[in-house]
Amino acid sequence: MALPAVRSSGPLGRWDPFREFEDLYRDLGRWMESVAGRVDEGGRLWSPLADVTETDEAYLVEVELPGVKRDDITIELDGSELAIGGELKETERQGLFRHRTRRTGQFSYRVTLPHDVDADKVQADLADGVLTVRVAKTEAAKPRRIAINGK
Repeated sequence: MALPAVRSSGPLGRWDPFREFEDLYRDLGRWMESVAGRVDEGGRLWSPLADVTETDEAYLVEVELPGVKRDDITIELDGSELAIGGELKETERQGLFRHRTRRTGQFSYRVTLPHDVDADKVQADLADGVLTVRVAKTEAAKPRRIAINGK
């Protein structure tokens, strides 16, 4: 016995694979925030995107902070843990949001560097929405050329 085919009364839309990926990405982001996100008194904390690079002389931490003002950022080095925090303040807008993906509010980024950092030689620059923190290595940690003795 054959079953009748179920038909919808509405028009059949086209399948958009990119829309599927956007929905999946949004849902995964919400899930990650609910699992890994920390809650503070002021609301939800988020973590900005960052790259950590090691050179012969220093560790470079580049954090994406577009729209964040210099005065709204704090940087602390406690032992070998670098903590970057602050707030991306929401701008006043007119009208009704139809779609929103940009983050606002408190943010926090932490990274533990190796123990060979020189806390007295830390520099931070903010340019084009990227915060670059340069943490120098101690002299003992820098690579050096070893002379070979003998004939």
